[in-house]
Amino acid sequence: MRVVVCVKQTPSTTAVFSVDNGIVNWDDPGGKPVVLNPWDEYAVEEAIRLQEAHGGDTIALSMGPDTSQEALKTCLAMGCTEAILVSDSAFEASDTLGTAKVLAAAIRKADDIQLAFFGKQAIDGDTGQTTVQTAQKLGWTPLTFVSQIKELDPEAGTITVVRLVEEGRETVKATLPAVISVVKEINEPRYPSFMGIRKANRAKIPTTSAAD
Repeated sequence: MRVVVCVKQTPSTTAVFSVDNGIVNWDDPGGKPVVLNPWDEYAVEEAIRLQEAHGGDTIALSMGPDTSQEALKTCLAMGCTEAILVSDSAFEASDTLGTAKVLAAAIRKADDIQLAFFGKQAIDGDTGQTTVQTAQKLGWTPLTFVSQIKELDPEAGTITVVRLVEEGRETVKATLPAVISVVKEINEPRYPSFMGIRKANRAKIPTTSAAD
């Protein structure tokens, strides 16, 4: 099966930003590195585990500037089989709905995707809206705050998950394709292997434009 995991490159949690007239200068994180969004690490790990259990491909997908290739290389080093960067000046300053439109179009272009994974939220915007908005644009079932995938049957086209809700937990069965956002209770992300890092550093990541 083919799975997409949507990721974002974000500032480190230790970054210190300057604010000028109420506007955050995102281009200067105070000398701190940019990283793969920590919440997305759990989504990448879960997507790779499904790949290991059921075979197929795991595609890391990111919308952002060219520097987002570093986050995608982290995904490749962890075990994703492919990576795609969607980058265009037309996408600058997109809100969550604009981002969802672009990601949905890129997922359709990837072809034959059955599951799209997201982290719970990004640590910079902290809205948690993109998952559901992407699902709406695709017309797929959104499964949010997933803490466990209990059963996946690619042939029958069904998935059963456990969701964290205010009242506790609920078990939900849905049909594929679906969009899933995961919480940290779902797994423990692996560290990239040395060979994985070397392979990722040599990878040529294709870039998709707005015209594409």
